[in-house]
Amino acid sequence: MAKPLAVSLGDPAGIGPELLATAWAAREVHHLPPFFAVGGAGLLAAAAARRGLDVPIRHVADPAEAGTAFAEALPVLGDDDGPYDPGQPSRQGAILALASLTRAAQLAVSGEAGGLVTGPIAKSRLAEVGFTHPGQTEFVAAACGVSAGNAVMMLAGPSLRTVPLTVHVALAQVPGLVTRELIERKARIVAAALRRDFGLAHPRLAIAALNPHAGEDGRMGEEDRAIIAPAIAALREAGIDASGPHPADALFAPHNRASFDAALCMYHDQALIPLKALDFDSGVNITLGLPIVRTSADHGTAFAIAGKAEAHPGATIAAIRMAGDCAGRRELAA
Repeated sequence: MAKPLAVSLGDPAGIGPELLATAWAAREVHHLPPFFAVGGAGLLAAAAARRGLDVPIRHVADPAEAGTAFAEALPVLGDDDGPYDPGQPSRQGAILALASLTRAAQLAVSGEAGGLVTGPIAKSRLAEVGFTHPGQTEFVAAACGVSAGNAVMMLAGPSLRTVPLTVHVALAQVPGLVTRELIERKARIVAAALRRDFGLAHPRLAIAALNPHAGEDGRMGEEDRAIIAPAIAALREAGIDASGPHPADALFAPHNRASFDAALCMYHDQALIPLKALDFDSGVNITLGLPIVRTSADHGTAFAIAGKAEAHPGATIAAIRMAGDCAGRRELAA
């Protein structure tokens, strides 16, 4: 990578700051690309100390300087800061989290940073200080000028990649939201991203069924044969290697996982349960369909264990590494 990654703090009362400091301390062991934090120099130092880490902090004036400083210190761009009060979310902390996210996204969109890694936020807290998006995915999409419907969330780990076609909606709403257009549009975005960002020349997509046993020819619901199967046929006609609808209870069995590169699932838990069961401490949330690379650790703020040195850094490390890998592929292809 020619340019370092921008990393937003997340909520400063959560586990984001301590895991960011931990990732820098483990940069050589995990061969991490250069990155810098946006804001929070003092609280990052305090978070590192609480975790018993020796993490020198260095203020930098621009991302290019961060690339040079990274080997010797954790670079921090910007003067925004606040107290480190783990487990005690506050309005001041939410303001800092939003400022960090906004600046980090701007740096990635402008091309000054090689990509964006976002720390975990408390959405309800951000809403109190003017955050109007359902989540960070939609916020980053808007910053890129991409409609929320064309920003696709993929969860990726060492064992599995999954995509929920519907995300934060009630389960009762899912059948009405699953359409041929939704499946085909998001499958095309996923296939293109797997080629561009993951280097897969011929990505294989497995499409999960909505109903048990893929509906059993309509006995357990019509959606699988009336909506999902025709969408898969259209994708195959367009040259995309898509298969299904696969009964979800068997799709993620070990002997089946080797047959696809990503599984497109009909609803949130259908995608996230297998990913978290297999790769809980190394799962990455990556947003597909954007002009920039954006990843985040697939976990939340975990206020209850913040500052106790109990949070596992694996997902944060994986998110930084994956962002670097994807950004590097884009640079090589440019």
